[in-house]
Amino acid sequence: MIVSQYSCEFPIWNNANEYMPFLFISLVGYYAPKLTHSENLVPSNALPTPSKLQVALLAMLVLFSPLAIDIYLPALPQISTAFHVEHALAQDTITWFLFAMGVGQLFAGPLADKLGRRTVALGGVSIYALSACLAWAAQSIDMMLMARLLQGLGACATSVAAFATVRDLFGPEKSGRMISYLNGAICFIPALAPILGAWLTHQFGWRSNFSFMAGFAVVVGTILFFQMKESNPATEKVAVFKLERYWSVLKTPSFLFHATLCLMAMAVILAYVTSAPVVLMENLGLTMKEFTFWFGVNAAINIAAAFTAPKFMDRFGTYKALVVGISTLGLAGVIMLVLAEHASPIAFMLPIFLSSVGFAWILGAAAGKALEPFGDRAGTAAALLGLFQMSGSGLLVGTMQRLDLTSQVMIALQMFLIVPALLVLASKAGKSWHTTFAKA
Repeated sequence: MIVSQYSCEFPIWNNANEYMPFLFISLVGYYAPKLTHSENLVPSNALPTPSKLQVALLAMLVLFSPLAIDIYLPALPQISTAFHVEHALAQDTITWFLFAMGVGQLFAGPLADKLGRRTVALGGVSIYALSACLAWAAQSIDMMLMARLLQGLGACATSVAAFATVRDLFGPEKSGRMISYLNGAICFIPALAPILGAWLTHQFGWRSNFSFMAGFAVVVGTILFFQMKESNPATEKVAVFKLERYWSVLKTPSFLFHATLCLMAMAVILAYVTSAPVVLMENLGLTMKEFTFWFGVNAAINIAAAFTAPKFMDRFGTYKALVVGISTLGLAGVIMLVLAEHASPIAFMLPIFLSSVGFAWILGAAAGKALEPFGDRAGTAAALLGLFQMSGSGLLVGTMQRLDLTSQVMIALQMFLIVPALLVLASKAGKSWHTTFAKA
């Protein structure tokens, strides 16, 4: 979530108990679609119990990504002021980070196979620490953006190494419990990070957030160096980047279609997250507490939608789930335009509530369908899906924010972009993808 300048004027550290529920709901709402559609979940009594050391080491690795996004959000207004740039350019530090994370997946996975999980993890932590120092020392927004690109690559490496290690230690069928531990860590820590970031910014200035990231990386890197053992010593003797590895996935029409749906759906959420503080707090004058309330309500709706989507798909199938999800986003776009001139929180949030339902249903159905034909190349397909979803949505939203549009019109346009997909679904090929899939 993006936090406006008022978080620095009214520090929320002393009111942690008051804000914690809303922050937690907001962040769980973002991650819920990912948590409720894991294909690795199996009965708990069939899974091994991970040791505390394994849980701690792997949790440390997956925390780098959410920490790099959430802790400095309260400082974004100060960053734009310090560099004398518009808020949109300061918010690019988020989209550039996500772009690098998406692109980095194409290389981090093969590198983890070739060099080993431990080497990639330590390399990622080192890059993360270095880039945090560069961001701390940045004297221009250009230097800051380059540092964030580098930091995205480092965070990607730590995350890939963590989940690859889970696969090594527990196998493809018994990694569900460990993945649930890691996802729990991903949701819990970001709930605290904005509060910590607001306190750091208020006490020491915006640069202190990046010094904290660097310190965190140094501590974790030291622990990993002495405690992490290589889980994949028999590394592959293959090229890191083989075009045919990815081309075989990209030339599959069903993957391209469903990955693009994920991109478009994620772009709607990213557009909302980056625009909501400006609309609600700066334009409508909401307080931090009021803003967090509306943000939390939307996250709760997202969670509910994420839990209902699988049940709907079990009963009616992924085809109807996508039709309902896309139609819901289209309806939300119409309502957003109709209510654009009404200066009230509900006028802005009502279509957002609808879009969150559509987002959860689209992502749940489309992500699974994108990966479905690639049982023997699931890792490659997942990396490309991450590229579409993170890098693609970041590029799209970053471009749209440069247009001379109000936030409401920009968000509505993002919602409309996905509607033509209904025509593809109505085609013979679109229907066939949801009854059978070609063996790639």
